[in-house]
Amino acid sequence: MRTSRIRSTPRSTPRTPLIAAILAMAVALAGFIGVTGAGTAQGAIPPAPGWNLQWGDDFNGADRTPPSAANWQTDTGHGYPGGPGNWGTGEIQNYTASPDNLSLDGNGNLRITPLRDGAGNWTSARIETQRADFKAPAGGTLRIEGRIQMPNVTGDAALGYWPAFWALGSPYRGNYWNWPGTGEFDIMENVNGINSVWGVLHCGVNPGGPCNETTGLGASRACPGASCQSAFHTYRFEWDRAVTPNELRWYVDDQLFHTVRQNQMDAGTWANMTDHAGYFILLNVAIGGAFPDALGGRTPTAATVPGRSMLVDYVAVWTRGGTPPTDPPPSGSSTLYARTGAGLGDSTGSAASATLATAGGANYDGTPHTPQVFTSSGITRTYNGGATQFDLFVDAGTSVGNGQQVRVSYDRTGDGTWDRTETYEYFATDPVPGYEHYTQARGLKSATGSHGDLVNGKVRIEVWNAIGTGASTLGIGNQSVVRIPFG
Repeated sequence: MRTSRIRSTPRSTPRTPLIAAILAMAVALAGFIGVTGAGTAQGAIPPAPGWNLQWGDDFNGADRTPPSAANWQTDTGHGYPGGPGNWGTGEIQNYTASPDNLSLDGNGNLRITPLRDGAGNWTSARIETQRADFKAPAGGTLRIEGRIQMPNVTGDAALGYWPAFWALGSPYRGNYWNWPGTGEFDIMENVNGINSVWGVLHCGVNPGGPCNETTGLGASRACPGASCQSAFHTYRFEWDRAVTPNELRWYVDDQLFHTVRQNQMDAGTWANMTDHAGYFILLNVAIGGAFPDALGGRTPTAATVPGRSMLVDYVAVWTRGGTPPTDPPPSGSSTLYARTGAGLGDSTGSAASATLATAGGANYDGTPHTPQVFTSSGITRTYNGGATQFDLFVDAGTSVGNGQQVRVSYDRTGDGTWDRTETYEYFATDPVPGYEHYTQARGLKSATGSHGDLVNGKVRIEVWNAIGTGASTLGIGNQSVVRIPFG
């Protein structure tokens, strides 16, 4: 288990006998599973049949370059401005944006590396997504997943290492004192090089409450096959609103090891954790603090070895089923903006971005491949005899040979049948950072069906990388727009 990351007064983690037994088992297993060489990135974000990719980053880029600023913001120092010191957990490192601590590795991974200087001071890195709206759709399921190799260090040399992949409720941003009520999902945590992954929910009040703070509701297990430290493993969290009671589930390499259900707590606590805009995702490697100290005494020690990196191959967010956020266009308007949260509607007034997964060197010309999908429902309009127009902001950074593609579909009656589907020629972006305008001037590649009046109808746009080996960025919020031919 763990103590909170967002606590003003760090203290040791209370543990039940069951948790103590799990910890002991994890320590024992760590001694029996060998440590081998580091794993490698697998390339593009993998397909997830039955799921819709909402966002992702596969960390492709040159060695020692920073992660995408469109996707991530970098935390620095010993705490948020005005928030608890030492990030509320007693960890001792100073977070920096230095490429020595935080960078891509040139092999398709994000690299977070804790370092110690000659005076014994530790530095490391922590990043969080720009987006803070990751949420399960009503009646559907959210999936947050990352493929990660923990720092490859064990035993005394690992004392104080605390890598994590986690998510915080969006109301925490700018407040920094409302934890744990707004929720925290710890998708992957590890301390002291133990061959174990911890999955934990934090909620309610601190101390105590329905989530037993500051411990949280958690479970742990050894990584399947190779140890957590010696190889990449896939860590997944699901928030399922399609079942009653709703469920939160934790997996490692597709193996379920922890579940929390809505009926394990009062309705108010669950609502405070789920009835807000959503969550943002974090990746970090802390050094020292209450959780490592609880399992290893005072950490780090003189034996702790610096320079062992956490490697992240990809992080991605999918949804499945349910009703995604939709925004009917304003009365009299035929202009729809691609919005955060997969909707189409009015401009949000501010810029944001979404990641288009790499084509991985394959050719998806005309066939959506892990697209970003935006929809608007409940539209009643008269067809004006015109044609679809669009202006999409796209950027492939420094990637060479990438091409983005769009498909626009119309369901005239909202019955689930796409009566008109238009696929446009892909747009080859240049290898210079900065948005370019992809418009209908590229030409219509193919079309099926015919237009007609919309009566409680639906419009959908799908945007993907048709070719290339790099990810791309799509500007949303107040940027990419589709103009439908309806009055």
